[in-house]
Amino acid sequence: MELKEEKYIFELLKDKFGIIGNSDLIKDAMRRLYQAAPTDLTILITGQTGTGKEVFANAIHGLSPRKKFPYVSVNCGAIPETLLESELFGHEKGAFTGATDQRKGFFESANRGTIFLDEIGEMPIGTQVKLLRVLENGEFSRLGSSTVHKVDVRVVAATNRELEQEVANGNFRQDLYFRLKSVHIYLPSLVEHTEDIPLLIEHFGKQVAQKLRTNFTGISDEAINILRSLPWHGNVRELKNMIETLLTLERVSYISADIIRKYIPQALPAHTKEPIGRESSLIRIEPDISSKNLELELIFRTLLEIKKEMSDIKQFIHSLSLHMEQMKRELEETIKTTPEEAEIIDDTNLNLAKMEKQAIEMALLRHDNNRRLAAQTLGISERTLYRKISEYGISLK
Repeated sequence: MELKEEKYIFELLKDKFGIIGNSDLIKDAMRRLYQAAPTDLTILITGQTGTGKEVFANAIHGLSPRKKFPYVSVNCGAIPETLLESELFGHEKGAFTGATDQRKGFFESANRGTIFLDEIGEMPIGTQVKLLRVLENGEFSRLGSSTVHKVDVRVVAATNRELEQEVANGNFRQDLYFRLKSVHIYLPSLVEHTEDIPLLIEHFGKQVAQKLRTNFTGISDEAINILRSLPWHGNVRELKNMIETLLTLERVSYISADIIRKYIPQALPAHTKEPIGRESSLIRIEPDISSKNLELELIFRTLLEIKKEMSDIKQFIHSLSLHMEQMKRELEETIKTTPEEAEIIDDTNLNLAKMEKQAIEMALLRHDNNRRLAAQTLGISERTLYRKISEYGISLK
């Protein structure tokens, strides 16, 4: 690959997909991405949490001939094991308790496009067998049916586990591992390419400044040296969150070493390599920042994120008020027809349950039944969302 062509590739991946880096490790990953994307080969992306595996998967789809067709992202670790097979391959009506309708799975939804299977190492052995069959001949059967369906789907998988060790331990099928690893892209931890930190900060700083309608002019060399000495267990995602937080709260255009020190846990000197524990916070509020001001800053940031959805929020409130009126009438009717000796209905719990179900249905409708986005909107985990969908008998069509 010629130098001129490489420069074009790296600029394309940066501008279109936000993949940043000049280190040898990142450049090697970018080359593999660019070479494999136009093919139909299965790709396995490995790396620690927060290294950008989903960003790479999105770029693979965006540079492939399938880019005009669906891109479906599935977090295998977020879906309960008992539901994963149904979610991936669909189910027939009556296939299990709560299966009130026939439903297509993610593979059918991704037909002619790309499916990204994140946290593939969490997939149960039984589901791995069905996945292997899809990879080999594009065939599968819905849960509760023997009818064979065919799909044309490109598979990109990712994991932060050592799959070779999982194979040795009997937790992952060897034949599936080799089938997934047609092309392997390794994404390094941030401590393996700290030379890219200045570029990443420039990229994230400009993104935040655009959201806040401010300017970002840069970061001092001393501040960069401090950041390069940190352990970064959350990798690029942790760095991004740190830059977003400090620029939002400090409202500065230039990041100095003094500002950086305010966001490093007091118990962790800047030069140490000791890990940051769960109990340590990335944000250490200085005495001159009052809790009231902090709350106002956080509220302001939240408002910036949701301002584009104000019409949806108004619609939700209006719909909720109508439901509250209906529930009030239902409750009054129930009280009239209930014998005095009957157990008193807890209307508070009833109202809260209906409100919760309504919120979940609206979030799913807004995101076209994308459970990951719906869960993010609701501020809950995907596992919790799946449990609530089953609990309330919400139909996904």
